[in-house]
Amino acid sequence: MEIPAKVEYGVRALLTLIELDAPASAETLALSQDLPAKFLGSILNELRRADIVTSHRGFAGGYGLARPAADITLAEVMRVLDGPLAAVRGRRPEDTAYTGAATNLQTVWVALRASIRAVVEHVSLEDVYLGRFPPLVMDLSARPDAWKSHARPAVTPRR
Repeated sequence: MEIPAKVEYGVRALLTLIELDAPASAETLALSQDLPAKFLGSILNELRRADIVTSHRGFAGGYGLARPAADITLAEVMRVLDGPLAAVRGRRPEDTAYTGAATNLQTVWVALRASIRAVVEHVSLEDVYLGRFPPLVMDLSARPDAWKSHARPAVTPRR
């Protein structure tokens, strides 16, 4: 699973709003996290349309959280900015169907989505900001291999 820049930048900006505890412009948020301001402005507008942030014009204006940080989950932000949490070629896992040797593959895709949900639907922005996570997240991140890449090493061309 890849977390797109749009989601990462959005979450980082929202966490900065918690830290500032006051409305902030897209430029201020972008500077604080070293993000591209124009792209972040577009992201914040999407979050505004989804009622995750509010915006106010004027000298003391800017973006602010529309609800308490404890009431905004990572899953909500991810869905707004990137769509479904898990998709198979653009379709929901339950809408896939396979035959032959791949008959049971749908079960894996559904389980994958369920495991993603088990984390991001139960972690709020406040949890991330405070570093206070549900037991499942702590258990998963404490596994010995959780912090190690399992990517295959690059293949060196033969000469």
